[in-house]
Amino acid sequence: MVFSAKQRGVLQAMMIGAVFSIALICLGIFFNPFNFASNFSLESKISVLFNSLSPIAICLAFAIARIAKHRFFSIEDIDGSGLRPGSERAILLQSLLQNTLEQSVLAALVYAIWAFLMPSTWLSVVPLAAASFTFGRVLFFIGYRRGAPGRALGFTMGFYPTVAMLTLICFKSLS
Repeated sequence: MVFSAKQRGVLQAMMIGAVFSIALICLGIFFNPFNFASNFSLESKISVLFNSLSPIAICLAFAIARIAKHRFFSIEDIDGSGLRPGSERAILLQSLLQNTLEQSVLAALVYAIWAFLMPSTWLSVVPLAAASFTFGRVLFFIGYRRGAPGRALGFTMGFYPTVAMLTLICFKSLS
């Protein structure tokens, strides 16, 4: 099968994102860079979780604020997309918001499950994944207009660590 230039660009970003995600998870599990103790209290786990969710909430708030600002200053879009088709800019901002919302919800759920079910010495994975998510959102926002290859690395930096964490949670639950 011959891939198009766009498909090759996305595949390259996917491979980089996959290698990065595996390295990030391994770093958190095997090296525990934040030195979380094996007997971490529930309160301490919750604190790490909430601190890690803060940047994700900021990314979501940023996406919401961008479209709200656009709608306020656009006569064409001020009524929202539920009442009439939006402008090209409104559609773009809505797409960014939708993807950020989807990824934020999944990340929040997985990070919370990880914080409560996985060993405390593996807790470093949560803030590492949150940092990757945040940086990935920045890259996603910047690259979105360049199409799939332009946004793929940003997407994978948020999505792949979350999916890797979810996969490990499932394996641990089965054992």
